[in-house]
Amino acid sequence: MTKKRIFISFAMEDKTLRDFLVGQGRNDKSPFEFVDMSVKKPWDSAWKTNCRTRIKGCDGVIAIVTKNTKQADGQLWEIKCARQEGVPVRGIWGNADNKTSNLPDELKGVKVVYWNWENISSWIKKL
Repeated sequence: MTKKRIFISFAMEDKTLRDFLVGQGRNDKSPFEFVDMSVKKPWDSAWKTNCRTRIKGCDGVIAIVTKNTKQADGQLWEIKCARQEGVPVRGIWGNADNKTSNLPDELKGVKVVYWNWENISSWIKKL
């Protein structure tokens, strides 16, 4: 299986969820593999330029969607950037407790699915 380059977009408050997703991808029984290209810490004032370059080099963007997403300016910019650059975006719900019916405009038209191996794997395989 060829590893796909995936940018994981998440609200800083949801860093633990990003860590879980990366760990899940490394699990021997996981049906998907990817190289995590997410931003793990804020960059300097040029972070948007650096981030755009990183996103453009990816096969897709997984956005971890929680109640924190709507106020996460960095995450919303990353999603908007990916869409501007034509990089496919898939949203996954962080967990059932964080599911919100009020998605931010940046996620309009983006399919948001439940976080499970099948949903993530089938999307990554299509990239």
